[in-house]
Parts: sequence; C-alpha cells; structure tokens
Amino acid sequence: MLSVSEADFLADRAHAGQVDKIGRPYIEHVRAVAAGLAPFGDELVMAGLLHDIVEDTDWTAEKLLGTGVPARVVEIVMAVTKQPGVAYEEMIRRITADPQATLVKVADNAHNSHPDRGAQLPAEMRERFAQKYRDARAALWPAASRRDIETIVRIVNPSLLVELDAEHGTSSVPAGESA
Repeated sequence: MLSVSEADFLADRAHAGQVDKIGRPYIEHVRAVAAGLAPFGDELVMAGLLHDIVEDTDWTAEKLLGTGVPARVVEIVMAVTKQPGVAYEEMIRRITADPQATLVKVADNAHNSHPDRGAQLPAEMRERFAQKYRDARAALWPAASRRDIETIVRIVNPSLLVELDAEHGTSSVPAGESA
C-alpha cells in the first residue's frame, strides 16, 4: 500500500512541468489541497495529492491501483475527476453524494478561490472563476459539516471564513483576528 510520501512523489512526477492558471508549478496546488485535508487522515491527504492526476495527466484509475494507491483513495479521486460531457454543476452534485470526495472538493475549491491566486488572473477570467467557485460552494458546503469546512478553509484559504460566517450567521474568527 502506498504511503503519503509516496503519493506526494507520484503526484510530483505526474504533474512535473505542468503549471496552473497563474503559472505556478501545478504540484503546489495539489499539495495545498492535501494540506487542508491533513486533519482528516492519510487517505484524504493522498486523495488531495492525487485529485487531479487522472484529469490532467496520462494516469488512469487502473494505473493508480496497480501502483498501490488504496482503492478508496482511487474512488475519491474518480469522484472528483471531470468526466467528458458532464457539466461542472452536475459533477458537483455527484461529488456531494460522497462525504470524503466532498471534503476533497471543498479543499480544492478553497485553494482555487484564494484571493492571492485570483488577483493574478485577468479581470474577465477572475470574475468568471470567482462565480463558478461561489456556485460550487453553494452546493458543496451544505453537504459537509460546518466544522469540517472551517477546518479546511482555516488551512487553505482563511478569507472564506467570512463567507462561511455570513452563510451560517455565526463567527468562526476569534475576537481580535481577521480572516
């Protein structure tokens, strides 16, 4: 069975040379997603590290299984993988049927929504993506516990705590601090 460090190495090799929408090495994104999932255990950390591997590389579910990636991790990865011809909104609905896939997608969404990342996009792209990610959160957040969402966003994108508080009418930001 694959370890977290081996999954990190696998992700690093698979995404070698890839950059994200803002020109950063792609491995930084999957590692940020995995970091947000660390409080939930190794299985979710591995899923975070590998969440885009089938979608963005030549890796398949079968190849992951053959490499020793636990079957449940592969299931989660496949649950969050875009399928040809499936609308993003439909994919989000599919993801919310799986509590662990939901947490992976919450972490992915949180990192993709980070203000520092958005600020580096052209204005028209920035607003389009911001709306897409807000719409996804409207479906994802009700499918997870507030505590789990808060745990993830505190690590990955604390600026989302304000949105989380507005949605739930409470404050998750300690007095004297800002998100």
